[in-house]
Formats: sequence, structure tokens, C-alpha cells
Amino acid sequence: MLKKLKQRVLEANLALVSHQLVVFTWGNASERDPQTGYIVIKPSGLPYDQMREELMVVLDPQGKQVEGDLKPSSDAPTHLELYRNFPEINGVVHTHSPWATSWAQAGKSIPVYGTTHADYFYGAIPCSRSLTQ
Repeated sequence: MLKKLKQRVLEANLALVSHQLVVFTWGNASERDPQTGYIVIKPSGLPYDQMREELMVVLDPQGKQVEGDLKPSSDAPTHLELYRNFPEINGVVHTHSPWATSWAQAGKSIPVYGTTHADYFYGAIPCSRSLTQ
């Protein structure tokens, strides 16, 4: 089921590693099949170097696992919520980029330095508030 979609999700997850956007087993990419609404996501806790197409997990739009022997990523509920609330998107990526994490930890907004950025964001991109005291 969804062989091509599983292959794309596998390739997207491996690209996160090659671009140094994840550490350990953290982070993931998923994709939604627009015809069925099924979501393919990587398994939870599986090292990237052990990932294979047949290990990808398939979920229905409510989050019920319909294919795969391993647990889906612990971030699956967040991906599902994004798909539910933004029907125009068919892909979600969650990274742990050391650069983005470092910037966020500094508590600074991302300034606008070019017109492409300004065309979409109309000002600085705020970082999240501190989640702990």
C-alpha cells in the first residue's frame, strides 16, 4: 500500500540527516495521500540508518495505524492535527536543526533581510515564548 509515498517519506527523512537537520532519532517528515487521506510517517525511535521503506507507518486520518509493525513517530498527533486544520498541505517536516534551536534558545525573532522573506512574513518571525521558568 502506498509504495511510492513510503519511498518519498523515507527519502525525506534521510535528507534531514544529510542536511544535518536532526539529531539522534529526533525529527521526522510525513506525507498525506490526497486520495485516501492516509498519512505515512517514520517509526518512533528508529535510528535513521536502519530505516527502510517497508518500515514506514501508515495512519488513517484519525490516527489509527493501518499498516506497519512499529509504533508511529511520537510526533504523529501533531502531524495529524496540522493535516486536519490545513487541508491544503500534504507534507509536514519536524526538524531539530542545531541552528534553528540555537537561535530559538537565544529568544530572538528572525529579522527580515530580503524581499522574498518580506513578501511572505511582513516583519520579523517571532520565536516561541519560554516554556519553562
